[in-house]
Amino acid sequence: MIAGLAAALALAASPAPAPATPAASAPVADPIGDIIWAAKGAVSDAMNAVETRMRATLYHVGARGVGSRDSLGCHPAAMRTVAVDPKVFPRRSILFIKETVGLKMPDGSAHDGYWYASDVGGAIKGQRIDLFTGVGAASMKALQALNMTTISAVKVGVFEGCPSSRSPTMVASN
Repeated sequence: MIAGLAAALALAASPAPAPATPAASAPVADPIGDIIWAAKGAVSDAMNAVETRMRATLYHVGARGVGSRDSLGCHPAAMRTVAVDPKVFPRRSILFIKETVGLKMPDGSAHDGYWYASDVGGAIKGQRIDLFTGVGAASMKALQALNMTTISAVKVGVFEGCPSSRSPTMVASN
């Protein structure tokens, strides 16, 4: 019994064996950790986002000087595309415009307030923003109830590719 106790004490006093190391030192994927890290960054950026007060105007396909493509070479998305001064909001920014939340979208759904800054315009300088409504003057009806003299826009992210009529998918925050 004393010999067994002595052996147990000797084993407890000896250094622990080194953990087995993988053959390759490749980084271990941690998708959950990546999601948590991205969410923390997005929350931090949202807390630091700056609301910009702007004067809004509306534009549509069919108006003089409006082509079928935006400044990125994409087809503009009705009730999603905005023209901005790139010195205020860089192109490819995703903006949240709270005054547009709940407005009727072309498909009948309610607008969520998110817009793509994918266009510029000669008259869009400084604190001005131009909201694209769709095809023809009748497409402007949904937005005519807005107070265009003071709307607020907040950059909440950036997008890749061309705008979509769906809610934006952000590839990076602020």
